[in-house]
This record gives sequence, C-alpha cells and structure tokens, in this order.
Amino acid sequence: MGTKEVMWSKAALIAAAALVSLGASAAQPSSVFSIGAVGTVTPSAAAPASDTSTQAVEIDSAIGEGDDDADTDGGGDGSAVVNRSIVKKPGQGAATTGKNRAKSNPEQLLSVAGLNFFNQRFANHGNQFSVEPPDQALCVGGGFVLESVNVVLRIYDTQGNAQTGPIDLNTFYGYPPAINRAVSPLQFGPSITDPSCLYDADTQRWFHVVLTLDRASPTTQALAGTNHLDIAVSTSSNPLGSWVVYRLPVQNDGTQGTPDHHCVARSGTSLVHGPCLGDYPHIGADANGFYITTNEFNLAAPGFRGAQVYALDKKALAANAASVNVVLFDTADAAATSVQLDGNPGFTIWPAQSSPSGYAPDTEFMLSSEAVFQDSGVDTRLRVWTMSNTSSLASASPNPSLTIKVANVIPYAVPGSSFQKAGSVPLRDCIADPACAPLVGSAVNPNNTETRLPSNDSRMQQVFFANGKLWGALDTGLLINDKPQAGIAYFVLNPSNAKVVIEGYVGVENNNVTYPALAVTESGRGVIGFTLVDNDHYPSAAYTSLDAKVGTGDVHVIVEGSGPQDGFSGYVPLGGTPVARPRWGDYGGAATDGNIVWIASEYIGQTCTFAEYLAAPFGTCGNTRGSLGNWGTRITQLKP
Repeated sequence: MGTKEVMWSKAALIAAAALVSLGASAAQPSSVFSIGAVGTVTPSAAAPASDTSTQAVEIDSAIGEGDDDADTDGGGDGSAVVNRSIVKKPGQGAATTGKNRAKSNPEQLLSVAGLNFFNQRFANHGNQFSVEPPDQALCVGGGFVLESVNVVLRIYDTQGNAQTGPIDLNTFYGYPPAINRAVSPLQFGPSITDPSCLYDADTQRWFHVVLTLDRASPTTQALAGTNHLDIAVSTSSNPLGSWVVYRLPVQNDGTQGTPDHHCVARSGTSLVHGPCLGDYPHIGADANGFYITTNEFNLAAPGFRGAQVYALDKKALAANAASVNVVLFDTADAAATSVQLDGNPGFTIWPAQSSPSGYAPDTEFMLSSEAVFQDSGVDTRLRVWTMSNTSSLASASPNPSLTIKVANVIPYAVPGSSFQKAGSVPLRDCIADPACAPLVGSAVNPNNTETRLPSNDSRMQQVFFANGKLWGALDTGLLINDKPQAGIAYFVLNPSNAKVVIEGYVGVENNNVTYPALAVTESGRGVIGFTLVDNDHYPSAAYTSLDAKVGTGDVHVIVEGSGPQDGFSGYVPLGGTPVARPRWGDYGGAATDGNIVWIASEYIGQTCTFAEYLAAPFGTCGNTRGSLGNWGTRITQLKP
C-alpha cells in the first residue's frame, strides 16, 4: 500500500514545535475584532408535515448547483454557488492494489439510520426545500449524539434512541422558516447550509456552526449579499438545553464591520464591487481557541479569493460571554506571503479536533491540500498550518501567529466521478414521462441517464490531532489493476517538522470509496468512515480502521445500500442545463468519545419501483424518500 513509518515521542514533538515556531516566518492577523451574542435558543422540533405532496416551489433558486468553473458559476442575479471548487481537471491516480472486503465487523457496537431526505424535506410542517447534498456534522459527548445535515439536526442518546424529532436549522437558529408555505405570497427565511459541530470535553459545551445567506427581502429567494457564520454554543453539557447564538459576518466587503477583500459581482456584462461568500466552513479547537475556516469566493461572480482562518476565544464562547474576541487571517493577503505556496493562498484549510489531554501547548494545527491548484490535478504536498500563541485570544490584544510547513507525501489526484450499480431510479423515469414530469416541476426529458456520483475534489477532509500526531484524509483518484477508481489517501504526520509517520491509500477493486471522515482516539486508534459504491454496491456505508503502525485495515461494510442515488441535482433540467451537476455529500462526520469512535456516512437506505413512486402519497414510496431525492445517512459506533 505504499506506506512508510517514522515514530516520534510527544515530548520531542512539543520541543521541536517550539523551535520551529520561533524560527518560522509567521503571518500576522489581518483583522482583530469582537462579536456579540444575538440571542438564546432551545432545540425544539415542530410537527412534521401532514401533507407530503410535491409543492410548486421545491428547490431554493438562490443556491446554484454548479461549481465555480468554466461552465457553471454564480450569476449576477443574487444567486450563490455552494460548495464551490477550483479544480482544473481530474488527475491521473497512483497505481495501487485494492483493500480486501472484511468478512465480519467485530469492532462495530451500534449502527442506526440517521437523518434522510424525507426527514429533512418535511420537518417544520413541511416548510422546507428539497435539498441536496446532505453535508454531515457529527458530535458526541456527555451521553448524547448530535447529527446535522444541511438544513436539519437531531439529537440521540448513545444507545441510538432519538431524543428529538428532526429540527430544521432555521428554527434552531431563531429564523423564519426556509419557506413559509402557509402564506401568500410565499415568504422565505435565510438560506442555511454547511453545518459543522463539536462537543468540547474541555469546557463541556456543544458548538454548532452554519453558513447563513440573507435574503434580499422576505418575499424573494434572491440573496441580499450579506452572509454570516452562525455559531451556537450550549449553556451546559446537555444539548437538549439552551444555546447562545453568535453571528460572525463573512461577506468581507466593508459592510457590517467586515474588512474589504475587494470581491466582485456581475452587473450586466460588467464586474462591480460586491460581497464575498464564506463557503465551506469547518471547525476545530485547542485549549484556548475555537477555529473556523472558510473558502472565500465572490458570491455573485466566478472567482476564488483564498481561505480565511477565524480564531475565537473558546473560553469566552463556553462562558456564553456577551462579547468574544475574533482574529482573522486572510491567506490571500499581500502581507501573508509566508503562508502561500507557489503564490497560492490556502484552500479548504481544515482545523484539527483533539481531546483535552492531547492538546498541543498554546497551538492549533490544520491541514490543507494542493492538487486543486495544479493543471495536472495531481500533487505530492500538503500544507501543515500551525497557529501559535493561541492563549492570547483571551487577552485584550490577541496576537496569535500563523505559519506553514510543507509535507512531502505520496501522490494524490483529483478523482473522477463514481459509477453506481444499476437499479430503479423513479425520479429519472418521472422526468421522462409527460404525465409525471409536471408533478415534480420539470420539463420532460427522456435523455437522462442514471447519475454518476461526484467523488469530491481532493480537498482535505476531517483532521485530528491525537497521540502527538496530525491525522488527515482526502479523496483521490487511484489506478487499481489498471482501472481508474475513486479512493482515499490518508496521512499521519509529525506536525512539528511535517515529516510523514505513515501514509497510504484505501481503495477497493472495481468500486469507489468517497468522502472520508476520520476520527482518532487519544491512544492513536482511529477509524475512517466513507461511502462505498460501484459495480458491486449501491451507495453503502463503510469504514476501515487506522493506526500509526500498520495504516489501514480491511474495508468493512456497515450496511449495504438498497438502491441507486436518485436525486434532482443529477438530472436535466432540475439539476441545471444544459448539463446537470449531481451532488453527493460534501463531507461526512466523525467524532470520538473516550476510546469510542462514531462515524456518520451517506448511503441509500431505500428503493422503490416507478409504480410505487406514483402511488399515493406521490413520490414518497411509503414515506421513505421525497419526490426529488432519496439520500440517507447512517450513524455508527465503533471501538477501534
């Protein structure tokens, strides 16, 4: 599997980190400011819809379905594109052998169905849009499990019993519904996406973060341009209790106290000054700080600007303080050349999570990848980011610094899309049927084929700092027995010097593995969760073990998928014209709870025939899906 191994002691790591930090050229904050609490909320699930029929407005037209590339980008009409990429083309994957399929799952303790398309669409009396994909957040602690997908969350106990119904995120954050179907004209709340969450055992608080895009007015789906990170922090270790909400503006156009990053918007055939978009936020924490990173794009025009790193005073957040320090590092800033590589700013910088006993002193580590910047779609480098002096975040004049080191690693490549096993796809059949297509708001198109699933773009996925090492994984193209497949590359690094401890690939012959989510216990035992899909499997929830001595083990299938993915984003015209851009996840979720690892993976947990799809209630196949989608999620508890 092309692994290599070097062992480092924790004491040596800490000493070396101090030396490297002192000797490195450091980027300084581009902005220092504070944010205030805006309100208090308590998780409460409104009744689900009693009417599950397809409505006239199912898709949020303010959110585009394409990436920021040559043929799909944000328009000048107030729409946005999330989540965006900067991929130039897929790359040639490294040749490797496939992993074996495990014959049993001895480490699996519990697995339950998580949130699905039906739960999401019909939460809050049905005042929801049909949404793809289900970006997943997972956090665990204090006897509870919280799962969130793009626009809903649900809380469970650690035996897998639901403690709430599906709670729409508009309600959770105190906003009007995503769409109020009970009034005329229809009214629209802000558009919410990209959830992340973390249970911080140090402070015994829950953190939940989303990207929120404001509407131009309550009666239009058009966007105002302002967008912000909503940060909810529990007031106790019980997530069923109250949470305090903070709002961090990220349009960075000089409004609402933000710096001006000179983003542009389309106005006819011209480009004018406009808002930025704080896309794809992800979170981490050390003893002192709570960290959120974003990919900053123009909101209403094509163009990537650079990753943003926000560092917040964690102890103030945990205390539900009225005011919280925020430090911003703009990796595209002209004064931040020390953290740029080949002249490029950061892209998808993922902050590390860690257990309190494993924190690096006064330091937070992060990882990012480079292949998206290359014409070849291939690279052999990672950036290891180190934020030092994080204890200053609590001071009157916070002054942390940011440095990078380059890790030389095995080749990884932007993967191609993933074929899925053939099966019943009734939404596609509906769009091809002149009697059915109008029922889902579509023009008739008999030329759609079964969707190929996206396999991400080799951006870094979930990162952990554990046992003195930095652990990360990403999607990559592989060549397994001369056949291109989507796979995973994983890396265990010494963050003080960016040297590889162990690295390798996860791939399965004639199949694809996509969207890795990784978590590692304090002792250095980990799990990578992912989706398994291709000739032999409908989209299925799967995992492999991970440690710093032998790398990864066999591939375990948690639960087999029941049928193909069959969602609107993969079909013309609902998913775009002249071509559709299917969405499948954007990331999974993983968390630790002592020596236990929990993972959340996307899979397909239902299937039905076209006749069953047409039967009442239309499009739900017995309330197992929505008329426009059928994704599902799986939550699994493992002892590695």
